This record gives sequence, C-alpha cells and structure tokens, in this order.
Amino acid sequence: DIQENYAESKEIAKPLLIYSHLSEVANGSTVRTNKVSFERYVLSIYFNEIIQAANERFVKMTNERFELIRNEEIAKHGAAGGLDLNVFDRHSGKERSVKSLSGGETFKASLALALGLSDVIQSQQGGVRVDTLFIDEGFGSLDADSLENAIETLIELQSSGRYVGIISHVEELKERIPARIVVESKQEGSHAHIEVD
Repeated sequence: DIQENYAESKEIAKPLLIYSHLSEVANGSTVRTNKVSFERYVLSIYFNEIIQAANERFVKMTNERFELIRNEEIAKHGAAGGLDLNVFDRHSGKERSVKSLSGGETFKASLALALGLSDVIQSQQGGVRVDTLFIDEGFGSLDADSLENAIETLIELQSSGRYVGIISHVEELKERIPARIVVESKQEGSHAHIEVD
C-alpha cells in the first residue's frame, strides 16, 4: 500500500515540480540564472538603455575620461545583483566601482543618469515628456572646469526646450543664471523675491 501511494503521489507531484522549477528560475534562485530574478533581468535591459543615454553626457562632462558600465558580476553571499554600476577610467585603462569616484565626479554621474532616465522615458512612453528638471545642490563639490561642463550641459538642455531649475548656493551659478528666485533668511522669517538680469 505504501509503495502504491508513493507511486501515485509522484505522479500527482510531476506538474508541481514544473511550477516549482519555473518559480526558482523567475526568482533567480537557481545557479543557471546567476542569482538574477526575472524582474531584475527585465530591469537590467532598461538599465542598459539608461546607461547608454547617460554616457552620451557623462563622457562629455568628464572630458572623455569616464564611461558608466553595468557591473554584471555575480553578487556575493546570495545577494541580488545585476543592477550595480562601475566606471571605465580611460586614464588608467581599468574598470572600477562608482564608489571610488570623487564628490564632483559622483555628481556628474548622478546628473548624467537622471538625464539618461528622462531620455529613455520620453523615447519609450509615447506622448510622455519630461520638460522640467530640478537639480538640488551638488555644484559646490565641482572644480571650475567641472562646473563649466555641468553648466554647458544644463544650457544645452534648456536650449532643447526643457526647463531646468537649480537649487544652489554657488556664487558662479547665480551669475550665470539669468532668472533666479532668491530666498533670504531673516530673523522675522524667510522671504523670496525674483531677480532677472
């Protein structure tokens, strides 16, 4: 009786094994999927497009030195991977983690990725336009050349029909931006006024 019941249960379990295997593949819990879930796999395809769009500006902003690259190494200790970034440094000819970038370089990478994301959204979602961008600080970490590159990128964006808002305390930016909302903090409270050159 036990042998018969065992044989019957094996037959009943056959379809369940198919679904169990499919679930393991979709969740990235098999060796063959390199621990990348189906969701992360799909996201990585979009991420590649964003990186490609971001590099069009990032390479220019870093004077042809850096290029963003998706890190495809398998994550350690079973952690989910596939969506990490490295940079290729043309000065050293080596690839390294984005965590090794300086503050100013990190700001440029973040700006390039934000602009790349907006480009991909616009190209893939017919009718969706990202016309306004607000950038909050980060300019203080840039040297003079880097600041100039960032400003040129933003002016180029503006000339393509987008509105760009910058929140910053950097004096050189105040001089370069023709229309500003100036917020002054006083003892009786903060006041804002518009300045136009």
